[in-house]
Amino acid sequence: MISNNEKEAIIKQLEDLAIHNDPINPDLYSKYDVKRGLRNANGTGVLVGLTRIGDVVGYEINNGEKIAIPGKLIYRGYNVEDLVKEAEDTKQFGFEQAAFLLIFGELPNEKQLTKFKEYLGECRTLPEYFTDDMIMKAPSKDIMNKIARGVLASYSYDENPEGRKVSNIIRQCIQLTARFSTLAAYGYQAKRRFYDNKSMYLHNPKPELSTAENFLRLIRSNKTYTRLEAETLDLALILHAEHGGGNNSSLTVHVVSSADTDTYSAIAAAVGSLKGRRHGGANIRVVEMMDDIKEHVKDWSNENEVSEYIKKIATKQAFDHTGLVYGMGHAVYTISDPREVLLKAKAKQLAEEKNCMAEFELYNTIERVAPKIIQEVHHSDKLICANVDFYSGFVYTLLNIPRELYTPIFAISRIAGWSAHRIEEIVSGGRIYRPAYKNISSEREFIPIDKR
Repeated sequence: MISNNEKEAIIKQLEDLAIHNDPINPDLYSKYDVKRGLRNANGTGVLVGLTRIGDVVGYEINNGEKIAIPGKLIYRGYNVEDLVKEAEDTKQFGFEQAAFLLIFGELPNEKQLTKFKEYLGECRTLPEYFTDDMIMKAPSKDIMNKIARGVLASYSYDENPEGRKVSNIIRQCIQLTARFSTLAAYGYQAKRRFYDNKSMYLHNPKPELSTAENFLRLIRSNKTYTRLEAETLDLALILHAEHGGGNNSSLTVHVVSSADTDTYSAIAAAVGSLKGRRHGGANIRVVEMMDDIKEHVKDWSNENEVSEYIKKIATKQAFDHTGLVYGMGHAVYTISDPREVLLKAKAKQLAEEKNCMAEFELYNTIERVAPKIIQEVHHSDKLICANVDFYSGFVYTLLNIPRELYTPIFAISRIAGWSAHRIEEIVSGGRIYRPAYKNISSEREFIPIDKR
């Protein structure tokens, strides 16, 4: 029997082998014109597909030159700002309408929206024994992994899991869109009980409530929330529901769906992508950075003191020593991120209600000074704006939502966009994704085992 020390030694030896054999000279990427991260040299994305679902606009191309413009986020041809405004004007929760628009391609009329909400409400409750068998018997420290497992487990509770007809895929997507908030909330409760040694509260979702209301109800022991709290979370869900086909998790849906696999496999893969710290996990890093800033900056209202500490972060002298100022910059948005603009306005409202304006003003100061500091440190004139992650973590903190649920909230929202991309790939794809990789190793003469 191999001891633990021997196992660790074996792993270490294999690690050394992997590290020695896998590095690639960065110069070779230029030599072979490799589009690293599927991005062109000017930062634009490599065009790999067509979509009718969403558009992310941060610049225009004029005579081959990239011209920065205020950011716009488009859902099925409609500006997301208009979706948000209608929800506010009618005092309705808007995520469900956004989900309908993304999945089916048109804005619903009142009757269609009512029926869609009823359908979602009926699907929020998990199948019989699912909670006990699939969540409580195998709790997870990470809720995103728990959601992914819940998605894959849903295959076993589906009478037609392999059906590729669009009608069947729509049914599966609607059920998943409804259930994601329940999967996340129950996964969190299991984590509290088995890993945090805290009380666990399992409330039943209420069909008549919105996604935002249900989620707040399910994660709180007393099931209560204010109207402003639910509206704020609803806004976050609308803004995170879709972000074009090129974002990592939506691209994952297209790639995996193109292999002609089932819905649950494609969506579970997208959850794994979104979990990544370079994707959906970024807002947690913002909050952790803010914790560090609040600890080291004595006077939050002193712009010079704040600026000096941001400069230390940007020059790898403070926080995690990566030089990254989290929540700043975006691959597409340049002058502004429309999601950040909308969420910031709601964050201010919530901060006023919660008596947290001093903290809000600290965020506001950092948003103002950080872009210039980053430009100076990197000797760059590239335009930098705050992205949605900068304020989303702050908003969730004000909502008293535990940090381990920040990225799951992203998933609860993005399942609507993923569903739309899944359907689009089935309807319009028809060809498996198969990009090329250039092999840069030379052939070697095989060495028999007794001579190695």
